[in-house]
Amino acid sequence: MAEEKDITADTEVKAEVIAKDTKGKAAKPEELKPGMTIRVYQKIKELNSKGEEKERLQFFDGMIIAKKHGTEKGASITVRKISEGVGVEKIFPLHSPTVDRIVIKKQAKVRQSKLYYLRGEYKKRLKEKAY
Repeated sequence: MAEEKDITADTEVKAEVIAKDTKGKAAKPEELKPGMTIRVYQKIKELNSKGEEKERLQFFDGMIIAKKHGTEKGASITVRKISEGVGVEKIFPLHSPTVDRIVIKKQAKVRQSKLYYLRGEYKKRLKEKAY
């Protein structure tokens, strides 16, 4: 009986992890604004050792530092994160078939449309806005 309890406890923990991972709200391109911390899910095609094509989802967490071209066909967002002490930026076309979904995590209070000042030695933390 003790083993059965351990198994159910493990499945409950896994369910909680999945729930935390999918927490947030899927966003439309009109809703995205600079200062938002988001998770972008991107489809990636790979070739395995047998030469077969395999598709998987990869996510990129970060803050939107720029949004360009509104909601038109060529609209894009620049997302920045710090990975192991190094700043990493990616530009995502909003209407690309490789972008699966965008999940909003939180919104910071900002007063500019382009947050390029975050690239430098910016020490202050952005305040979180009620979202």
